[in-house]
Amino acid sequence: MSNGIFPIPTVKNEPGNTYAPGTQARESLKAELKRQSEIVVDIPLIINGEDRKTDTVKQVVMPHNHQHVLAKFSEAGEKELRDAIESAMAAKEAWANMPWEHRASIFLKAADLISGSYRDVMNAATMLGQSKTAIQSEIDAAQELIDFLRFGVECANQIYQIQPDSMKNIWNRTDYRPLDGFVLAISPFNFTAIGGNLPAAPAMMGNVVVWKPATTSVLSNYYFMRILEEAGLPKGVINFVPSRGSQVSEIVLTDPCMSGFHFTGSTDTFNTIWKTVGENISKYESYPRLVGETGGKDFVFAHETAQADKVVAGLVRGAFEYQGQKCSAASRAYIPASMWEEVKAGLLEETAKLKVGDVRDFRNFMGAVIDKPAFDSITSYIDYAAESKEAEIIAGGTYDDSVGYFVQPTIIVTTNPNFKTMVEEIFGPVLTIYVYENDKMEETLDSVNTASMYALTGAIFAQDRQVIMHLERRLSGAAGNFYINDKPTGAMVNQQPFGGSRGSGTNDKAGSIFNMIRWTSPRVIKENFAPTTDVAYPFMDEE
Repeated sequence: MSNGIFPIPTVKNEPGNTYAPGTQARESLKAELKRQSEIVVDIPLIINGEDRKTDTVKQVVMPHNHQHVLAKFSEAGEKELRDAIESAMAAKEAWANMPWEHRASIFLKAADLISGSYRDVMNAATMLGQSKTAIQSEIDAAQELIDFLRFGVECANQIYQIQPDSMKNIWNRTDYRPLDGFVLAISPFNFTAIGGNLPAAPAMMGNVVVWKPATTSVLSNYYFMRILEEAGLPKGVINFVPSRGSQVSEIVLTDPCMSGFHFTGSTDTFNTIWKTVGENISKYESYPRLVGETGGKDFVFAHETAQADKVVAGLVRGAFEYQGQKCSAASRAYIPASMWEEVKAGLLEETAKLKVGDVRDFRNFMGAVIDKPAFDSITSYIDYAAESKEAEIIAGGTYDDSVGYFVQPTIIVTTNPNFKTMVEEIFGPVLTIYVYENDKMEETLDSVNTASMYALTGAIFAQDRQVIMHLERRLSGAAGNFYINDKPTGAMVNQQPFGGSRGSGTNDKAGSIFNMIRWTSPRVIKENFAPTTDVAYPFMDEE
């Protein structure tokens, strides 16, 4: 048994490719896109390290060409979900007892595999299956996923070094155990990196996991699972079970051994899950840890001292990158009347340049929204605004799902700061703007803070430092990630730990020590080198 204290390799954020014309990275990715476009992947369940197939088979299609089938996957039923729980619990003791440096090595190796030979595979699967452009996929499926793995190891290492003070004859130490049972991870479609991090983070801390990926991101998530296996992940530590959410809630969420829940998704779903856990609290063998990052209605607030061109760029990128399907996407904006005409002109000019289409055409800024339900939901908001007397659509407003689920980047201007599209999460390429009178800034700030139930991300644009200080204070509770003179998207692991409060989740900051520490159950050990033989205390010597 080794007894060294091993420093981990130096961790830095993963550099990214630009995929500019003429680069080798571009040509390599194009070749992988072609290869994956010409095959249909057969995706099994992976339970106890074994491939399992079921009679229920679903399809993975390109959102931008929904008749093109990329993969077919088996859907887990009751038996398979129960087998996944059993497999996880059977693997628990050996995984918890594996020396830390060997657990860490698995995830560090997985990061290096993605950084190298699997980079194109992960990016192409994300582009084709989730309709991300090359740069959006690079940021997500390569850079952020690699960062989650490497910095996750770094965070675990930091946690293990948090130790109590000792004194003469006493040695105090903390043992960081995994949770008592298994962790259920339910991941979303919009970020491959989140899909990988939700099961990986608890596993790094010695937990075993049942992982339900989103069916619309199952292709990229499946490749990640295979990478973990290649990196040496033991059987049963993470069990990959695409399945129906209702069945997972009924079977896995209520299992007595469920001790942790790691989630990214809608606020309504998380509320239902929290309620289900509460209703079953007497069944659990330990109190489950619930960690969730949910919805957002993210704002951009511009002050009259802001630079209009910077506001325009922040709004266009913040609202329309990845079709607005980011929890952090700029969805509502507040622009002072004195600069509105300049901002409006810039928005119309820049939005008109945005091309929407197949992500394999690298000239496109946007792909398609993820599926038919998303398309129907997003377009219903556009139709509502088109019919309202309180709103005007000044850009976009059109859509077409005949080939892919395409929604044009849409900008709505409203006279009501509490208009429906200023308040409700849309999760699509729809930006709503409220133009406020310059002398009504304080009232408008009240609306920024209270109009939405969410508090995920927000951005302010201003040049006056006193104003920046004032806005930072006034909006201190409105966003877990707050940006000054920048768009409200693009948080980087170890630089802007991500998460929000209120209706946006538990704010445990993915990719940070705040999240990782939720997956451990500390045990404090006191060792006395000179135990006393006394029973009585000195104060008892006299009356």
